[in-house]
Amino acid sequence: MTQQLSEQEIVRREALAAIRELGIDPYPAQAFDVSHHAADLHRDFDGTEGTFTEVSLAGRIMSRRVMGKASFAELQDSSGRMQIYVSRDDICPDENKDLYNKLFKKLLDIGDFVGVKGYMFTTKLGEKTLRVEEFTFLSKSLRPLPIVKRVTNEETGEEEIHDAFTDPELRYRRRYVDLVVNPQVRDIFITRSKVMTAMRQYFNAQGWLEVETPILQPIHGGAAARPFMTHHNTLDTDLYMRIANELYLKRLIVGGYDGVYEFGKMFRNEGMDRTHNPEFTAMEIYVAYKDYEWMMTMVEKMLEQVVTEVTGGSVVEYSGNQIDFSGPYDRLTMLESIEKYTGTDLRGKSEDEVRAFCKSQHIEVDNSMGLGKLIDEIFGEKVEANLIQPTYITDYPIEMTPLAKKHRSEDGLVERFELFVNGKEIANAYSELNDPIDQRERFEDQLKLAERGDDEAMVLDEDFLRALEYGMPPTSGLGIGIDRLVMLITGQHSIQEVLFFPQMKPEVKQGTTSADEE
Repeated sequence: MTQQLSEQEIVRREALAAIRELGIDPYPAQAFDVSHHAADLHRDFDGTEGTFTEVSLAGRIMSRRVMGKASFAELQDSSGRMQIYVSRDDICPDENKDLYNKLFKKLLDIGDFVGVKGYMFTTKLGEKTLRVEEFTFLSKSLRPLPIVKRVTNEETGEEEIHDAFTDPELRYRRRYVDLVVNPQVRDIFITRSKVMTAMRQYFNAQGWLEVETPILQPIHGGAAARPFMTHHNTLDTDLYMRIANELYLKRLIVGGYDGVYEFGKMFRNEGMDRTHNPEFTAMEIYVAYKDYEWMMTMVEKMLEQVVTEVTGGSVVEYSGNQIDFSGPYDRLTMLESIEKYTGTDLRGKSEDEVRAFCKSQHIEVDNSMGLGKLIDEIFGEKVEANLIQPTYITDYPIEMTPLAKKHRSEDGLVERFELFVNGKEIANAYSELNDPIDQRERFEDQLKLAERGDDEAMVLDEDFLRALEYGMPPTSGLGIGIDRLVMLITGQHSIQEVLFFPQMKPEVKQGTTSADEE
């Protein structure tokens, strides 16, 4: 298929050919040694003459101004931007002065990667600048970047941004462009990495082991969700992309580890919205000889430490709310929370009575839903949005949680909590069910729900039951949605903002867009 090129892309390819005619390789193979980054120079160079005399930078040209025999340009690396000054007399030998005119005036484009070596000085306007003594072409950009214009308002003194690359669909599809022209986006993903690093450090300090479990699984177990399915040709068997790693991590507790955790991708073939992506990151941890009461205390300590390490304090602002991650967090049972926000006590109610209540509240339900799912629908409609500060919702109906232990004192409930912040669930935990006979019965109950049409009901996993029959110690398990936690910490309102490459509808080819225009 012939590639359709815009006029600007044609011009850049012509420039590429001209660069080669000058004897310059626009894509050299040799490494370029970098001694400093832009942020380091802005921080450490104080303007003293004779310091920072041997500086090597590399990055993209993001702006340039040609003035006769000299040029100013902005070079952007991973840390920020640095102004560079290029003089024809500094970089071109006497016998080849026209190289400057050809390369710098005509063939060098915004977006090109270059390497420069020289020394730091301060301009008459007080701007820190690198004077270039050696120049190396590193990579030619064949597509023009969208140009974000930053100007200072003379009346207010504030910086104004024009022609910003802000269209969400283009930004998510072309994240590589988004990261180049919107530096604040890079900060989100740096924070994401810091969150995961801080969490790892907390777990490792307790002596818990980071592990890896299968992504392709013969049975889609560990959660109530619809899976993606694929086929393995050599084994001639269907496999599922994991919807959870719970059952494999608990096998490792059976095997003798006291604590295991995993940061992993999960895949659920379900709807997409501002807080759901079919591929997402979860952290799950299982600790032997603990229960869900212990886990609530651990989560409070861990999240307070993580948020403080990443942001400098335990309070983050989100949607105008000051959310405090320092413990202890409020605790409500699920039925208490429903009574608090609806005025109705559902304890002891039958499935028919709860279904009638749903109808009276105009909550949409169907015949496939059992008692647990009906209560969950009520909770989602009437309670969740009210839970702004970190709040534990505890003690769920047994039908909703086939992998958790029966409550030690309340019939019909299990020892489970979910942590809600700003109206969204970010963590889920149990006192794990370790009675293999009870577990088999729960799985069989799930099969009955599937027969009623519940396509999210769990399937029976014989190998997991066999593992439990060898004996699993009392254990508490926890899952945290990393994407939602990062959204809260970075103040983002769409999960696409914290995923490098979120799932998108197939791209519709419509020719050149405004994002391609320089």
